[in-house]
Amino acid sequence: MSTLITEKFNSVYGPVDSWRYGRSLGIDLIGEVSTCSFNCVYCQLGEIEHKTEERKIYLETAKILQDLNSYRPFNDTDIITFSGSGEPTLALNLGEILAYLKLITKTPTLVLTNGTTLGDTQVRKELKLADQVSIKLDGINGEKIRKVNRPVREISATEIRDNSIKFRQEYHGKISIQTMILVPWNEEHIREYIEIIKAIQPDEIQLNTPSRPKPLKHELDARGNHSPTSIRDYPVKVLKCVSSDVLRNMAQKIQEMTAIPVTYR
Repeated sequence: MSTLITEKFNSVYGPVDSWRYGRSLGIDLIGEVSTCSFNCVYCQLGEIEHKTEERKIYLETAKILQDLNSYRPFNDTDIITFSGSGEPTLALNLGEILAYLKLITKTPTLVLTNGTTLGDTQVRKELKLADQVSIKLDGINGEKIRKVNRPVREISATEIRDNSIKFRQEYHGKISIQTMILVPWNEEHIREYIEIIKAIQPDEIQLNTPSRPKPLKHELDARGNHSPTSIRDYPVKVLKCVSSDVLRNMAQKIQEMTAIPVTYR
């Protein structure tokens, strides 16, 4: 599937204010058609238009570099984040763009990934160029992953765990685990999650709840719209969130049992 790019499309967006990372400049390697190996029920992009695990060039490198250069020297940016319209590790030019950024700026880079491609040796090699990598882990078993993340193929938490461990062993940057909490977890689920976290040994855990409404269809504007109260001119679905008390109690328990810092919002 080819991505059609209009003249108005900008592969670089923001900077936006992120509760996790400060002033974040976004890089979108995917383009105007949302493309991912997940179709998460809470996705801020809306329903994913192209569901795939195929790695390819979705957006030409020359276009991305042209857009990036208009933002230099990145004075208003704390971090440069690869996210945008889908799963950034599906883009074959991920490593090329990361390498280019290392040449032109000391601003740290971050890749947000759902972890489905970490079994790929080439993906892990390219991700080593990033200063930080954040891996999604919403489910502690295949059933939860099917219900929450709706992957393009059957995938287990064990597969994501084992590939994350492999990446942890090879990577010397900072790894975060990002987990969306839709409903309160019972003690068994928390225990199983803690066991997975202990095996991966990330540097940080981030717990979140879907405070941002989900567009009813894909909206490019949602790439950088980080405020739950922002006014939108398109229809959205407000998702049910857990309370701050639930997140705080879960964060405290996980941090106590793993000795890994946990932030939440």
